Amino acid sequence: MHERNKPIPPPPGPHFTRRVPEGDNMERYVCGQCGHIHYANPKIVVGSVVAYNRNILLCRRAIEPRKNFWTLPAGFLEEHETPEDGARREAREEAMCDIVIDSLLAVYSVPHISQVQLMYRATLSAPDFAAGPESLEARLFAWEDIPWNELAFPSVKWALDHYRAVEGQAVFAPFGNPPG
Repeated sequence: MHERNKPIPPPPGPHFTRRVPEGDNMERYVCGQCGHIHYANPKIVVGSVVAYNRNILLCRRAIEPRKNFWTLPAGFLEEHETPEDGARREAREEAMCDIVIDSLLAVYSVPHISQVQLMYRATLSAPDFAAGPESLEARLFAWEDIPWNELAFPSVKWALDHYRAVEGQAVFAPFGNPPG
């Protein structure tokens, strides 16, 4: 992840220079030998607000950034993977569980770290879960027991709030970034 205004590292190879390619309007890395354009695009994050018996599944992060803070099962989408398959994979990796995706809950834009986040509403397919390799622990929380001051990222709170706003509704429009 790159912060806004930080230089993007060049692709491997000595022949790449930054310039505006013909027909483009943005500076990119271009190979001086073959003309290949290296595009640096935003990362897509997929995850879910996972519920079971009106409790919410959260994972305590075992890795940086924000190690020891609570998050939703989520992570980067892999190549050749649908967003839904990625969200299911992340739940298996972080909470050792299988989920059933209900619907797209929200699409968040986080431009300062070049991310687009797709968050789903889901349920546990069975009450079995455990901390995966990227989690210190996985736990179900009643709404009033969610550790709000220990959430890893603003988008975790946004997704939880948006989940609560449509809890019990079968049909709703996906949310976007909250104001401010």
